[in-house]
Amino acid sequence: MATETNPETGKLEFFLDVPFPSSREATIALRSLSPDREPRRGAISKQLSVSGSTLSVWSADEARILRVSVNSFLDHLSLVVETMEDFGPPVDL
Repeated sequence: MATETNPETGKLEFFLDVPFPSSREATIALRSLSPDREPRRGAISKQLSVSGSTLSVWSADEARILRVSVNSFLDHLSLVVETMEDFGPPVDL
């Protein structure tokens, strides 16, 4: 987890790697979290991708907006992880 200012854009950036037991579980988490759009377009952007784990990247104009977005994402991520734990590992169909 890291926060820094992008020298090219001047925006704050937050990086987070969340490891999962398998790429399939990481993809399930990605699909569960991807539909959420940020309410203030232009002030913040979020990119999610899977590479054995879920990589989340945010950039924002203001620290407050970044904090609110990251907190909301972590709440949703916590719910996704708890749900996956309750239902057990995914099965192949």
